[in-house]
Amino acid sequence: MTHIKLSQMPAFKRAYKKLTPTEKEKVDEAIHVLIKDPSIGEEKKGDLAGVFVYQFKSHHQLMLLAYEWNVHERLLLMLGVHENFYRDLKNKR
Repeated sequence: MTHIKLSQMPAFKRAYKKLTPTEKEKVDEAIHVLIKDPSIGEEKKGDLAGVFVYQFKSHHQLMLLAYEWNVHERLLLMLGVHENFYRDLKNKR
């Protein structure tokens, strides 16, 4: 298997830093899923074309993880709950 480069944007790093250890574990699991199968997320259209969003549960809360990918790299863009997520994501692009 080829080596996948994992990169993080500042918005992702800030959100990740604020999580509890248990929440970080859930995010890490989601990242492993994305490394194995990046097409699992939903591809966005319009302003966010090329961005994928993967949804997963953490403590009964739906978390969203926005990322871009190609064969060699996964770029983690943003992490958060649904409220204002897409608006903030558009502002960061």
